[in-house]
Amino acid sequence: MDGLTYKRGKPVVRMQGGELVPVEATSHVAADRSDRTMASWDPPALSADADLLHELEPMVSRSRDLHRNNGIAAGGLQTYKDNIIGHTLKLASKPHYKLLGWEKEAADAWARDTEAEFETWGKTPECDAEGQENLLGLTIMALSDGMVNGAALAIPMWIPRPGARWNTRIMMVEADRLSTPPWLRHRPDIRGGIQRDAYGMPTYYWVQKEHPGDYLALGYGLRSAVQEWERIPAFTPTGLPRVIHLHDKGRTGASRGKPIVSSVMREFRMAGKYQTTELQAAVANSLIAAFIEADMGTDGVAELLGGQHRTMAGASGAWREAISEYRAPLKGGAVIPLPPGAKLSPYTPNRPGAGFGAFMESSLRHIAAGMNMPYELLMKDFSKTNYSSARAALLEAWRFFLGRRRWIKDHWLNPLYTIWMDEAVARDRLSAPDFLENRYAYTRCNWVFAGRGWVDPVKEANAAKIRMGADLSTLEIECAEQGLDWEEVIEQRALERKRMREAGLLEEAERDTSAMDTPSDDERPGQPQEQSA
Repeated sequence: MDGLTYKRGKPVVRMQGGELVPVEATSHVAADRSDRTMASWDPPALSADADLLHELEPMVSRSRDLHRNNGIAAGGLQTYKDNIIGHTLKLASKPHYKLLGWEKEAADAWARDTEAEFETWGKTPECDAEGQENLLGLTIMALSDGMVNGAALAIPMWIPRPGARWNTRIMMVEADRLSTPPWLRHRPDIRGGIQRDAYGMPTYYWVQKEHPGDYLALGYGLRSAVQEWERIPAFTPTGLPRVIHLHDKGRTGASRGKPIVSSVMREFRMAGKYQTTELQAAVANSLIAAFIEADMGTDGVAELLGGQHRTMAGASGAWREAISEYRAPLKGGAVIPLPPGAKLSPYTPNRPGAGFGAFMESSLRHIAAGMNMPYELLMKDFSKTNYSSARAALLEAWRFFLGRRRWIKDHWLNPLYTIWMDEAVARDRLSAPDFLENRYAYTRCNWVFAGRGWVDPVKEANAAKIRMGADLSTLEIECAEQGLDWEEVIEQRALERKRMREAGLLEEAERDTSAMDTPSDDERPGQPQEQSA
């Protein structure tokens, strides 16, 4: 130990022959507090809730403002909604027939009946407590809230209405209303408005009766409602969810989620301000066409004007009056007369600078990475990419989109489907013996969202054909990637072929297809081909 100086348990210098030899102060450079570039970087090690809850409100407010007023942020959110959800949402029921002891054919028939019943709820406003949106609209709203606010909140309600087929309805609640009442903030089992048991499982949700912002913006009449909370059980006695809280935990023990732009919010804000400033400067510069310059002194101007103005102020005023008489409209090919001693100097502004585009692109690429989105997709700009690059960028984006789809399925759509089926079974709309004991087997399903689209339709259609021919894929999978139901495709194709056969067109179409598939003489393998002269 002799000859060593210690700092925080690590040797700093070592004595060798009377000389001081520096030694690394830490085993990991990332933990070095003596490095000037990292000395002031010393964040506390807190729990997930301690890190987030007291800072969530300003993050959410800034995220909303960013998506309201920044076109790129708003476009990025729309890209999420278009690719993760899209324009279609369809249930594909897949009951676990082995667990239920059914035959496959019976399970398929039950699934078709279930899908037909579910459409009468999910494709109509009956699923919405406000009576305005269908399930697709509610799902897009939930995704948007989850991305912008960090969480989406919904409360299943039982609301009978005249003429309605179903009584189960979903009431969307903004996550701002999920909060801990002031008189309960001392309790460690209530965090962010969520009351948990000893294992961390939610037991109750504390929801304000009105949005806390309404008191400030809409008047004092809502003050009493804003200060009232409703304690809602997390589950029914049979285990169905009473509250659906869609959020990305991010860390173990986190009670709430955060906006998706949190890590790049500062860059987004600064890039937006920089672009706005450059645009304002460019507009201001565009209003100036040229300058009229003169290199004459005071005496020269006075002599030119007849010797009446010997002071600088008088000469300048007279000079301006003289110039005003020479005003001429700028037209193509115009000759502009100037007073003696004056010259016209064009104005050549340098805003924005030559590096503006490259700098903004670099900043936006950093922002796109923080949003888990390729730059080309964020900016809707594929002008600098070829097919391979565009395909690679979209594949990378779809890894994230598919993960978010799974998130939506597991934490939003599947719970809603289970809640709806509980009513359908209770009202004998569906036959599901022992539903409570076999809830998973009955509610197992897939969801068909909007398709990916095509980058090169010919290449991708041929690739799908090859995959199915090699038994690496199925028609169901390929149709789902394009937002289609494979059974509906088969039924429609069968109908079309039947009609074509009745019209005498099917044989002609088959002959044309056969002729296209048959290789010509110069394409047949093993045959010598003529060489051109």
